[in-house]
Amino acid sequence: MKRTLYDKLVDAHKVCDLPDGDMLIYVDFHIMNEYTSPQAFSGLDVKKLKVWRPEAHLAVIDHVNATKSAEHHDAASQLLIENLEANCTKHDIAFYGLGDKRQGIEHVVVPEQGLVSPGMLIACGDSHTTTYGAFGALGFGIGTSEVEHVLATQTLRYKRLKTMLVEIEGDTAPSVTAKDIIMKVVQVVGAGGANGFAVEFAGPAILAQSMSGRMTICNMAVELGARAALISADEQAWRMSDGRPHGGKFRFDNEEWVSDEGAEFDAVVKISATDIAPLVSWGTSPDQSVPIDGHVPEFDDGKPAKEMAALRRAIDYMGLEAGQAVNSIAIDSAFIGSCTNSRIEDLRAAAKILKNRKVAAGVNAIIVPGSTLTRMQAEAEGLDVIFTDAGFDWRPESGCSMCLAMNNDIAMDGERIASSTNRNFEGRQGRGARTHLMSPAMVAAAAISGRLADVRDFQTEAE
Repeated sequence: MKRTLYDKLVDAHKVCDLPDGDMLIYVDFHIMNEYTSPQAFSGLDVKKLKVWRPEAHLAVIDHVNATKSAEHHDAASQLLIENLEANCTKHDIAFYGLGDKRQGIEHVVVPEQGLVSPGMLIACGDSHTTTYGAFGALGFGIGTSEVEHVLATQTLRYKRLKTMLVEIEGDTAPSVTAKDIIMKVVQVVGAGGANGFAVEFAGPAILAQSMSGRMTICNMAVELGARAALISADEQAWRMSDGRPHGGKFRFDNEEWVSDEGAEFDAVVKISATDIAPLVSWGTSPDQSVPIDGHVPEFDDGKPAKEMAALRRAIDYMGLEAGQAVNSIAIDSAFIGSCTNSRIEDLRAAAKILKNRKVAAGVNAIIVPGSTLTRMQAEAEGLDVIFTDAGFDWRPESGCSMCLAMNNDIAMDGERIASSTNRNFEGRQGRGARTHLMSPAMVAAAAISGRLADVRDFQTEAE
Protein backbone atom coordinates (compact mmCIF):
# COMPACT_ATOMS: atom_id res chain seq x y z
CA MET A 1 0.00 0.00 0.00
CA LYS A 2 1.39 3.41 -1.00
CA ARG A 3 1.72 5.73 1.98
CA THR A 4 2.21 9.43 2.49
CA LEU A 5 5.17 10.70 4.50
CA TYR A 6 2.76 11.66 7.27
CA ASP A 7 1.37 8.12 7.48
CA LYS A 8 4.88 6.66 7.59
CA LEU A 9 5.86 8.93 10.47
CA VAL A 10 2.72 8.21 12.47
CA ASP A 11 2.95 4.47 11.89
CA ALA A 12 6.61 4.44 12.92
CA HIS A 13 5.80 6.08 16.25
CA LYS A 14 2.53 4.37 17.14
CA VAL A 15 2.76 2.47 20.41
CA CYS A 16 -0.79 1.09 20.36
CA ASP A 17 -4.35 1.86 19.37
CA LEU A 18 -6.69 3.12 22.08
CA PRO A 19 -10.30 1.97 22.56
CA ASP A 20 -11.80 5.32 21.52
CA GLY A 21 -10.08 5.32 18.13
CA ASP A 22 -7.10 7.49 19.11
CA MET A 23 -3.61 6.06 19.50
CA LEU A 24 -0.65 6.34 21.80
CA ILE A 25 2.48 7.64 20.06
CA TYR A 26 6.12 7.77 21.14
CA VAL A 27 7.87 11.16 21.20
CA ASP A 28 11.53 11.10 20.18
CA PHE A 29 12.31 14.59 21.42
CA HIS A 30 10.47 17.22 23.46
CA ILE A 31 11.32 20.92 23.77
CA MET A 32 10.21 23.28 26.53
CA ASN A 33 10.30 27.00 27.13
CA GLU A 34 9.78 29.05 30.27
CA TYR A 35 6.23 30.08 29.39
CA THR A 36 4.40 26.80 28.73
CA SER A 37 6.09 24.38 31.14
CA PRO A 38 5.58 25.52 34.80
CA GLN A 39 2.16 23.91 35.33
CA ALA A 40 3.43 20.65 33.80
CA PHE A 41 6.24 20.37 36.34
CA SER A 42 3.80 21.25 39.12
CA GLY A 43 1.62 18.37 37.96
CA LEU A 44 4.56 15.98 38.20
CA ASP A 45 5.26 17.16 41.75
CA VAL A 46 1.65 16.69 42.84
CA LYS A 47 1.59 13.16 41.42
CA LYS A 48 5.11 12.43 42.72
CA LEU A 49 6.26 11.49 39.23
CA LYS A 50 9.73 11.71 37.70
CA VAL A 51 10.73 12.55 34.14
CA TRP A 52 11.02 9.15 32.50
CA ARG A 53 13.70 9.92 29.90
CA PRO A 54 15.47 13.22 30.71
CA GLU A 55 17.91 12.95 27.79
CA ALA A 56 15.00 13.25 25.34
CA HIS A 57 14.08 16.76 26.52
CA LEU A 58 15.55 20.23 26.13
CA ALA A 59 14.55 23.50 27.78
CA VAL A 60 15.37 26.98 26.49
CA ILE A 61 14.62 30.54 27.55
CA ASP A 62 13.13 32.56 24.69
CA HIS A 63 9.62 33.96 25.17
CA VAL A 64 9.79 36.40 28.09
CA ASN A 65 13.46 37.40 28.23
CA ALA A 66 14.68 40.88 27.37
CA THR A 67 16.93 41.22 24.31
CA LYS A 68 18.78 44.37 25.45
CA SER A 69 21.63 43.42 27.78
CA ALA A 70 21.10 46.56 29.86
CA GLU A 71 17.47 45.74 30.50
CA HIS A 72 16.21 43.89 33.55
CA HIS A 73 13.44 41.33 33.50
CA ASP A 74 10.31 42.13 35.43
CA ALA A 75 9.53 40.02 38.49
CA ALA A 76 7.08 37.73 36.66
CA SER A 77 9.51 37.00 33.82
CA GLN A 78 12.38 36.40 36.20
CA LEU A 79 10.26 33.93 38.18
CA LEU A 80 9.42 31.97 35.04
CA ILE A 81 13.08 31.80 34.05
CA GLU A 82 14.23 30.71 37.51
CA ASN A 83 11.47 28.11 37.82
CA LEU A 84 12.41 26.46 34.53
CA GLU A 85 16.07 26.29 35.48
CA ALA A 86 15.23 24.84 38.90
CA ASN A 87 12.91 22.21 37.40
CA CYS A 88 15.51 21.20 34.82
CA THR A 89 18.17 20.87 37.50
CA LYS A 90 15.80 18.75 39.62
CA HIS A 91 14.96 16.41 36.73
CA ASP A 92 18.37 16.40 35.00
CA ILE A 93 17.09 18.03 31.79
CA ALA A 94 19.40 20.00 29.48
CA PHE A 95 18.83 23.73 29.95
CA TYR A 96 20.01 26.52 27.64
CA GLY A 97 19.63 29.58 29.83
CA LEU A 98 20.61 33.21 29.50
CA GLY A 99 24.37 33.60 29.15
CA ASP A 100 24.69 30.16 27.53
CA LYS A 101 25.98 30.52 23.95
CA ARG A 102 23.55 27.77 22.90
CA GLN A 103 20.55 29.84 24.02
CA GLY A 104 18.06 31.26 21.56
CA ILE A 105 14.61 30.76 20.07
CA GLU A 106 13.75 27.09 20.45
CA HIS A 107 13.00 26.44 16.77
CA VAL A 108 16.29 28.03 15.77
CA VAL A 109 18.35 26.31 18.46
CA VAL A 110 17.20 22.73 17.85
CA PRO A 111 18.32 22.52 14.18
CA GLU A 112 21.44 24.52 15.02
CA GLN A 113 22.42 21.89 17.59
CA GLY A 114 21.72 18.99 15.21
CA LEU A 115 18.85 17.72 17.34
CA VAL A 116 16.44 17.12 14.46
CA SER A 117 16.75 14.51 11.72
CA PRO A 118 14.41 12.92 9.15
CA GLY A 119 11.95 10.46 10.63
CA MET A 120 11.68 12.02 14.09
CA LEU A 121 8.60 12.94 16.07
CA ILE A 122 9.08 16.19 18.01
CA ALA A 123 6.65 17.87 20.41
CA CYS A 124 6.79 21.28 22.07
CA GLY A 125 4.45 23.60 23.92
CA ASP A 126 4.52 26.04 21.00
CA SER A 127 2.34 25.98 17.91
CA HIS A 128 5.23 26.67 15.50
CA THR A 129 6.77 23.27 16.20
CA THR A 130 5.56 22.48 12.67
CA THR A 131 8.96 23.96 11.68
CA TYR A 132 10.60 20.52 11.92
CA GLY A 133 8.57 19.21 9.01
CA ALA A 134 11.29 20.81 6.87
CA PHE A 135 13.43 17.79 7.75
CA GLY A 136 10.87 15.13 6.92
CA ALA A 137 10.08 14.95 10.64
CA LEU A 138 6.72 15.23 12.38
CA GLY A 139 6.57 18.22 14.71
CA PHE A 140 3.53 19.71 16.44
CA GLY A 141 2.56 21.91 19.36
CA ILE A 142 1.04 20.51 22.54
CA GLY A 143 -0.80 21.88 25.57
CA THR A 144 0.34 22.01 29.19
CA SER A 145 -1.34 18.75 30.23
CA GLU A 146 0.32 17.04 27.27
CA VAL A 147 3.69 18.49 28.30
CA GLU A 148 3.21 16.82 31.68
CA HIS A 149 2.27 13.52 30.02
CA VAL A 150 5.29 13.46 27.70
CA LEU A 151 7.62 14.32 30.59
CA ALA A 152 6.29 11.40 32.60
CA THR A 153 5.86 8.80 29.86
CA GLN A 154 7.54 10.01 26.63
CA THR A 155 4.19 9.33 24.93
CA LEU A 156 1.10 11.25 23.88
CA ARG A 157 -2.50 10.49 23.00
CA TYR A 158 -2.89 11.26 19.29
CA LYS A 159 -5.61 11.38 16.68
CA ARG A 160 -4.61 10.71 13.08
CA LEU A 161 -5.07 13.70 10.79
CA LYS A 162 -6.28 13.99 7.25
CA THR A 163 -3.61 14.73 4.64
CA MET A 164 -3.28 17.66 2.25
CA LEU A 165 -0.74 18.06 -0.55
CA VAL A 166 0.21 21.62 -1.48
CA GLU A 167 2.19 21.60 -4.70
CA ILE A 168 3.96 24.70 -5.99
CA GLU A 169 4.17 24.15 -9.73
CA GLY A 170 7.10 25.60 -11.66
CA ASP A 171 9.85 27.90 -10.49
CA THR A 172 9.53 31.18 -8.59
CA ALA A 173 11.04 34.48 -9.69
CA PRO A 174 14.43 35.32 -8.11
CA SER A 175 12.83 38.00 -5.92
CA VAL A 176 10.35 35.55 -4.35
CA THR A 177 11.36 34.10 -0.99
CA ALA A 178 10.18 31.21 1.15
CA LYS A 179 8.17 33.73 3.19
CA ASP A 180 6.33 34.83 0.03
CA ILE A 181 5.61 31.20 -0.87
CA ILE A 182 4.02 30.35 2.47
CA MET A 183 2.14 33.65 2.63
CA LYS A 184 0.70 32.84 -0.80
CA VAL A 185 -0.33 29.38 0.39
CA VAL A 186 -2.04 30.88 3.45
CA GLN A 187 -3.76 33.40 1.18
CA VAL A 188 -5.06 30.65 -1.15
CA VAL A 189 -5.99 27.99 1.41
CA GLY A 190 -7.16 30.48 4.03
CA ALA A 191 -6.49 30.82 7.74
CA GLY A 192 -8.06 27.67 9.14
CA GLY A 193 -8.41 26.14 5.68
CA ALA A 194 -6.21 23.23 6.74
CA ASN A 195 -7.84 22.58 10.12
CA GLY A 196 -7.55 18.87 10.87
CA PHE A 197 -4.88 18.30 8.21
CA ALA A 198 -1.23 17.44 8.02
CA VAL A 199 0.04 19.46 5.05
CA GLU A 200 2.86 18.26 2.81
CA PHE A 201 4.59 20.80 0.58
CA ALA A 202 6.00 19.63 -2.74
CA GLY A 203 7.10 20.82 -6.15
CA PRO A 204 10.28 22.27 -7.68
CA ALA A 205 9.95 25.60 -5.88
CA ILE A 206 9.88 23.80 -2.52
CA LEU A 207 12.81 21.50 -3.16
CA ALA A 208 14.82 24.46 -4.49
CA GLN A 209 14.62 26.08 -1.05
CA SER A 210 17.47 25.95 1.44
CA MET A 211 16.77 24.25 4.76
CA SER A 212 16.25 27.71 6.23
CA GLY A 213 13.59 28.44 3.61
CA ARG A 214 11.91 25.11 4.19
CA MET A 215 11.77 25.82 7.91
CA THR A 216 10.10 29.17 7.20
CA ILE A 217 7.47 27.44 5.06
CA CYS A 218 6.72 24.69 7.58
CA ASN A 219 6.80 27.18 10.46
CA MET A 220 3.95 29.25 9.05
CA ALA A 221 1.88 26.26 7.95
CA VAL A 222 0.21 26.48 11.33
CA GLU A 223 -1.36 29.74 10.08
CA LEU A 224 -3.38 27.55 7.70
CA GLY A 225 -4.70 25.70 10.73
CA ALA A 226 -2.44 22.75 9.91
CA ARG A 227 -1.55 20.53 12.85
CA ALA A 228 1.58 19.35 11.04
CA ALA A 229 3.65 20.39 8.03
CA LEU A 230 6.00 18.21 6.03
CA ILE A 231 8.53 18.25 3.22
CA SER A 232 10.00 14.97 1.99
CA ALA A 233 13.56 14.44 3.22
CA ASP A 234 16.26 14.73 0.57
CA GLU A 235 20.05 14.73 0.79
CA GLN A 236 20.05 18.33 2.02
CA ALA A 237 17.81 17.41 4.96
CA TRP A 238 19.95 14.42 5.87
CA ARG A 239 23.17 16.49 5.77
CA MET A 240 21.84 19.32 7.91
CA SER A 241 22.94 17.82 11.24
CA ASP A 242 26.43 16.83 10.04
CA GLY A 243 29.15 18.35 12.18
CA ARG A 244 26.73 19.87 14.67
CA PRO A 245 27.10 19.26 18.42
CA HIS A 246 24.34 16.65 18.65
CA GLY A 247 24.29 15.48 15.05
CA GLY A 248 23.39 11.79 14.82
CA LYS A 249 21.82 11.62 18.29
CA PHE A 250 18.46 10.94 16.67
CA ARG A 251 18.83 9.25 13.30
CA PHE A 252 16.36 6.90 11.63
CA ASP A 253 17.90 5.33 8.53
CA ASN A 254 15.46 2.42 8.33
CA GLU A 255 12.99 4.23 6.09
CA GLU A 256 12.88 6.62 3.15
CA TRP A 257 11.14 9.59 4.72
CA VAL A 258 9.27 10.61 1.58
CA SER A 259 5.76 10.04 0.32
CA ASP A 260 5.46 7.04 -1.95
CA GLU A 261 4.89 7.86 -5.59
CA GLY A 262 1.15 7.60 -6.19
CA ALA A 263 0.23 7.98 -2.50
CA GLU A 264 -3.24 9.48 -2.14
CA PHE A 265 -4.02 12.63 -0.17
CA ASP A 266 -7.38 13.69 1.20
CA ALA A 267 -7.00 17.11 -0.42
CA VAL A 268 -4.70 18.56 -3.09
CA VAL A 269 -3.94 22.24 -3.70
CA LYS A 270 -1.90 23.38 -6.69
CA ILE A 271 -0.40 26.87 -6.94
CA SER A 272 1.56 28.22 -9.89
CA ALA A 273 4.92 29.63 -8.84
CA THR A 274 4.55 32.36 -11.44
CA ASP A 275 1.55 33.69 -9.48
CA ILE A 276 3.72 34.41 -6.43
CA ALA A 277 5.14 37.91 -5.97
CA PRO A 278 6.70 39.61 -2.93
CA LEU A 279 3.78 39.80 -0.52
CA VAL A 280 2.75 41.91 2.46
CA SER A 281 -0.17 41.43 4.79
CA TRP A 282 -2.62 44.33 4.99
CA GLY A 283 -5.07 43.03 7.60
CA THR A 284 -5.28 41.19 10.91
CA SER A 285 -5.07 37.60 9.70
CA PRO A 286 -2.12 35.96 7.88
CA ASP A 287 -4.32 35.18 4.88
CA GLN A 288 -5.09 38.88 4.35
CA SER A 289 -2.16 39.68 2.08
CA VAL A 290 -1.54 41.17 -1.36
CA PRO A 291 1.46 41.74 -3.66
CA ILE A 292 3.49 44.79 -2.68
CA ASP A 293 2.29 46.58 -5.81
CA GLY A 294 -1.35 45.77 -4.94
CA HIS A 295 -4.08 47.54 -3.00
CA VAL A 296 -6.09 47.16 0.18
CA PRO A 297 -9.26 45.26 -0.88
CA GLU A 298 -12.34 47.21 -1.92
CA PHE A 299 -15.67 46.59 -0.24
CA ASP A 300 -17.96 44.35 -2.28
CA ASP A 301 -21.62 44.15 -1.31
CA GLY A 302 -21.82 40.82 -3.12
CA LYS A 303 -19.66 39.13 -0.50
CA PRO A 304 -21.24 37.23 2.44
CA ALA A 305 -22.13 39.46 5.40
CA LYS A 306 -19.68 37.69 7.72
CA GLU A 307 -16.81 38.16 5.27
CA MET A 308 -17.70 41.83 4.80
CA ALA A 309 -17.79 42.41 8.55
CA ALA A 310 -14.35 40.82 8.96
CA LEU A 311 -13.00 42.94 6.09
CA ARG A 312 -14.34 46.17 7.59
CA ARG A 313 -13.03 45.30 11.06
CA ALA A 314 -9.55 44.53 9.69
CA ILE A 315 -9.36 47.73 7.63
CA ASP A 316 -10.61 49.82 10.55
CA TYR A 317 -8.19 48.25 13.02
CA MET A 318 -5.27 48.73 10.63
CA GLY A 319 -6.20 52.36 10.01
CA LEU A 320 -6.32 51.90 6.24
CA GLU A 321 -8.68 52.81 3.42
CA ALA A 322 -10.24 50.39 0.95
CA GLY A 323 -8.43 50.66 -2.38
CA GLN A 324 -5.36 52.26 -0.86
CA ALA A 325 -2.06 51.39 -2.58
CA VAL A 326 -0.09 49.15 -0.24
CA ASN A 327 3.20 50.83 -1.09
CA SER A 328 1.78 54.14 0.18
CA ILE A 329 1.48 52.87 3.76
CA ALA A 330 3.98 54.61 6.05
CA ILE A 331 5.54 52.62 8.91
CA ASP A 332 6.75 53.52 12.38
CA SER A 333 8.91 50.47 13.06
CA ALA A 334 10.71 47.63 11.32
CA PHE A 335 11.41 44.31 13.03
CA ILE A 336 13.51 41.35 11.86
CA GLY A 337 13.41 38.29 14.10
CA SER A 338 11.21 35.40 15.34
CA CYS A 339 11.31 31.63 14.82
CA THR A 340 10.08 32.26 11.26
CA ASN A 341 12.85 34.52 9.98
CA SER A 342 15.86 35.08 12.25
CA ARG A 343 18.39 32.56 10.91
CA ILE A 344 21.71 33.55 9.39
CA GLU A 345 20.29 33.29 5.86
CA ASP A 346 17.53 35.76 6.80
CA LEU A 347 20.05 38.20 8.23
CA ARG A 348 22.21 37.96 5.11
CA ALA A 349 19.23 38.66 2.85
CA ALA A 350 18.27 41.77 4.80
CA ALA A 351 21.86 42.99 5.05
CA LYS A 352 22.21 42.76 1.28
CA ILE A 353 19.40 45.31 0.91
CA LEU A 354 20.67 47.53 3.75
CA LYS A 355 24.32 47.73 2.74
CA ASN A 356 25.36 51.37 2.15
CA ARG A 357 21.80 52.57 2.86
CA LYS A 358 20.12 54.25 5.81
CA VAL A 359 16.90 53.64 7.72
CA ALA A 360 14.39 56.42 7.04
CA ALA A 361 14.09 59.21 9.60
CA GLY A 362 11.55 58.42 12.29
CA VAL A 363 11.59 54.63 11.78
CA ASN A 364 12.54 52.52 14.80
CA ALA A 365 14.37 49.49 13.36
CA ILE A 366 15.24 46.43 15.46
CA ILE A 367 16.93 43.14 14.62
CA VAL A 368 17.14 40.18 17.00
CA PRO A 369 19.20 37.20 15.78
CA GLY A 370 17.48 33.88 16.47
CA SER A 371 20.21 32.51 18.71
CA THR A 372 23.49 33.49 20.32
CA LEU A 373 25.38 31.32 17.84
CA THR A 374 23.55 32.99 14.95
CA ARG A 375 24.49 36.40 16.34
CA MET A 376 28.13 35.34 16.70
CA GLN A 377 28.24 34.06 13.13
CA ALA A 378 26.62 37.24 11.82
CA GLU A 379 29.15 39.36 13.69
CA ALA A 380 32.00 37.26 12.31
CA GLU A 381 30.66 38.02 8.81
CA GLY A 382 30.34 41.73 9.59
CA LEU A 383 26.56 41.77 9.22
CA ASP A 384 26.12 43.59 12.53
CA VAL A 385 28.14 46.50 11.14
CA ILE A 386 25.90 46.72 8.08
CA PHE A 387 22.79 46.77 10.27
CA THR A 388 24.08 49.29 12.77
CA ASP A 389 25.53 51.56 10.06
CA ALA A 390 22.10 51.54 8.42
CA GLY A 391 20.43 52.54 11.68
CA PHE A 392 19.11 49.22 13.03
CA ASP A 393 19.28 48.41 16.74
CA TRP A 394 21.38 45.22 16.81
CA ARG A 395 20.21 43.30 19.89
CA PRO A 396 22.87 41.36 21.86
CA GLU A 397 20.49 38.79 23.37
CA SER A 398 18.26 36.33 21.51
CA GLY A 399 14.58 35.67 22.05
CA CYS A 400 11.10 35.96 20.60
CA SER A 401 11.25 39.71 21.23
CA MET A 402 8.75 41.80 19.24
CA CYS A 403 7.04 38.78 17.66
CA LEU A 404 4.62 38.79 20.57
CA ALA A 405 3.84 41.17 23.41
CA MET A 406 5.30 38.96 26.14
CA ASN A 407 8.54 40.77 26.97
CA ASN A 408 10.07 44.26 26.95
CA ASP A 409 9.75 44.73 23.18
CA ILE A 410 6.12 45.82 22.99
CA ALA A 411 4.74 48.09 20.28
CA MET A 412 2.68 51.11 21.22
CA ASP A 413 -1.01 51.60 20.48
CA GLY A 414 -1.37 52.50 16.81
CA GLU A 415 2.28 51.76 15.98
CA ARG A 416 2.65 50.32 12.47
CA ILE A 417 5.33 47.65 12.06
CA ALA A 418 6.92 46.04 9.01
CA SER A 419 7.65 42.63 10.53
CA SER A 420 9.29 39.36 9.52
CA THR A 421 7.17 37.47 12.06
CA ASN A 422 4.35 34.95 11.57
CA ARG A 423 1.17 36.52 12.96
CA ASN A 424 -0.56 39.86 12.50
CA PHE A 425 -3.48 39.36 14.89
CA GLU A 426 -4.96 42.32 16.72
CA GLY A 427 -2.65 43.14 19.63
CA ARG A 428 -0.11 40.47 18.70
CA GLN A 429 2.85 42.87 18.99
CA GLY A 430 1.20 45.13 21.56
CA ARG A 431 -2.24 46.54 22.33
CA GLY A 432 -3.42 48.41 19.24
CA ALA A 433 -0.24 47.59 17.27
CA ARG A 434 -0.63 47.25 13.49
CA THR A 435 1.48 44.48 11.97
CA HIS A 436 2.39 43.96 8.31
CA LEU A 437 3.98 40.56 7.63
CA MET A 438 6.69 40.18 4.98
CA SER A 439 10.12 38.68 4.31
CA PRO A 440 13.26 40.02 6.04
CA ALA A 441 14.44 41.62 2.79
CA MET A 442 11.08 43.36 2.45
CA VAL A 443 11.37 44.62 6.04
CA ALA A 444 14.75 46.08 5.14
CA ALA A 445 13.27 47.78 2.08
CA ALA A 446 10.44 49.22 4.19
CA ALA A 447 12.86 50.47 6.84
CA ILE A 448 14.86 52.37 4.20
CA SER A 449 11.76 53.78 2.51
CA GLY A 450 9.78 54.65 5.62
CA ARG A 451 6.83 52.88 4.02
CA LEU A 452 5.98 49.45 2.65
CA ALA A 453 8.23 49.08 -0.38
CA ASP A 454 9.02 46.67 -3.21
CA VAL A 455 12.30 44.87 -2.57
CA ARG A 456 12.72 44.43 -6.33
CA ASP A 457 13.40 48.14 -6.68
CA PHE A 458 16.35 47.86 -4.34
CA GLN A 459 17.65 44.69 -5.95
CA THR A 460 17.62 46.42 -9.36
CA GLU A 461 19.55 49.37 -7.93
CA ALA A 462 22.14 47.02 -6.43
CA GLU A 463 22.72 45.42 -9.81
